[in-house]
Amino acid sequence: MITCNLNIKSKKPLYIQLYSFIKQEIESGNIGCGEKLPSKRALAAHLKISVITVETAYAQLLAEGYIISKPGSGFYVESLAETDKVSPPSEVIETATDTTPIQYDFRTNRIDTSDFPFSTWAKLSREVLSEQSSDLLNACHHQGILALRNEIASYLKEFRGMAVDSEQIVVGAGSEYLTGLIIQLLGRDNAYGVENPGYSKIYEIFSANTSRVFPIPMDEKGASAEAISGFGINVLHVTPSHHFPLGIVMPVSRRQELLRWANSREDRYIIEDDYDSEFRYAGRPIPTLQSMDKNGIVIYMGTFTKSLAPSMRISYMVLPKQLCGRFTARLGFYSCTVPVFEQLTLAKFMEKGHFDRHISRMKKIYRQRRDILCKKISESRLRDFVNISGCDAGMHLLLTVENGMKQNELLASAAKEGVKVYGLSEYYSFPVANMPENIVVAGFSGLNEQQLVMGAEALERAWI
Repeated sequence: MITCNLNIKSKKPLYIQLYSFIKQEIESGNIGCGEKLPSKRALAAHLKISVITVETAYAQLLAEGYIISKPGSGFYVESLAETDKVSPPSEVIETATDTTPIQYDFRTNRIDTSDFPFSTWAKLSREVLSEQSSDLLNACHHQGILALRNEIASYLKEFRGMAVDSEQIVVGAGSEYLTGLIIQLLGRDNAYGVENPGYSKIYEIFSANTSRVFPIPMDEKGASAEAISGFGINVLHVTPSHHFPLGIVMPVSRRQELLRWANSREDRYIIEDDYDSEFRYAGRPIPTLQSMDKNGIVIYMGTFTKSLAPSMRISYMVLPKQLCGRFTARLGFYSCTVPVFEQLTLAKFMEKGHFDRHISRMKKIYRQRRDILCKKISESRLRDFVNISGCDAGMHLLLTVENGMKQNELLASAAKEGVKVYGLSEYYSFPVANMPENIVVAGFSGLNEQQLVMGAEALERAWI
């Protein structure tokens, strides 16, 4: 029988503690290949924990390939070839970053603000001050001012094919804040699933608000539908239009599969994070899950952070109509966290067509930068061992480097040439077996054309 000391006072969920213990025992050889694990009920009774805790831990081990399930027989330890074992983090290679400053930072959370229409924004701000001064001094509706919510509803209808009312829209200071509201609205006792890898803050937000957070592995179509069912979750957070950081655009077949999953029980919801859907460079925009939803089980989230400026902490969510009353009853006491002045200015900015023109301009600029970076890599010696993916949308690329270097070596050698790129493993909120060791993430939106060319040349020197 498996015996481990579980700390019920720890912030780490019990299923993670149990999962980590069994995983370590398998990797160390204390639990041998082919050995049968205790049944879920037997282990739960032995450790004095719930069956669902054991079931969740087993599900994670199953998803990562540490164990296999034999119907009617139970769970058995899978054979781990030497190459399949999770290696300890390799020793960090000393870099010359103290003497070689970073000149080309391929960050993913930076946008080009030099083309922001400051003069237009300033003009509209003055109009708000002169024409709507009385509105600036009054408290606004807890969901945000009506003028802005109306403009957001019009934008979503025209560009995302979503028929929503302003009453469904809630404006807030950033997606992180709105995610916290959603957890309070749906309940902290729900089982939440988040993409793994994914945006690390999302996992941190859910973990800070509930102990029942499950990392959902990804396949070539996005969040694994099989894993979702295996974990027993009932609320799923996904980025179907452009997954971060893998760049996957979820096909319609997987979207329909997720909707069928959510519709199979009354207490299931999908949180659709559409954080950068404006920047799609190939083909027509993919329909949102919300626009395909016929039963009100999708909560849609959008933001102006990527399209306008990171400092402009204005995001919004679209609630299913049946949740609007619950939101007002449970959370209507919250004041809107976005200043009225910024809301009124943004509403004018959208009403007069400036937002649409700005998106078109920035989309053209980012497409050109993507093309320059891809062209530079494909015309250099990097083309022989660097595979580029995730090019169809967003502001970053994935570079799979087949030159024999592992992640730490790739990052360190790039740093010596004054370049900062980011390892894919940094975006795993929960470690998995066979984590890629030769994939780096490179954002291109915050570098100009000359910097992209010189940065690619520096990577060529670093990785050849």
